[in-house]
Amino acid sequence: MSTATKPRHIGRNISRIRELKDMKQDALALALGISQQMVSTIENSETVDEQRLIEVAKALDVSVEAIKNFSDEGVINYFNSFHDNIVTTGSIFATDCTFNPLDKVVELYERLVQAEKDKVDYLEKLLNGK
Repeated sequence: MSTATKPRHIGRNISRIRELKDMKQDALALALGISQQMVSTIENSETVDEQRLIEVAKALDVSVEAIKNFSDEGVINYFNSFHDNIVTTGSIFATDCTFNPLDKVVELYERLVQAEKDKVDYLEKLLNGK
């Protein structure tokens, strides 16, 4: 029984990073000066030429190492640690709020009601004027 690990699928890593950056294959193709079909071929390839990998990394604004070492688990851990850090250190959203959001909702509602009352008054004046 072998414990050798399967080599990383570089094309799949490129695809996942592109998707995380909300970039379409067409946009990456345009940045690389190649066709969308060629991007698809790259993303389906287990290995990618080093020079092409450098170009793709530059187009995706990541390092070559980020592409080579990318893992979904790493992304999940990154976002979990980011969330944990906000919870433990506090965030501007939770601690620096200088107003009650419900007060703002009530204020908006009152302004909308007043605007409707003004419209009704205006329409009544128009009707009475005839």
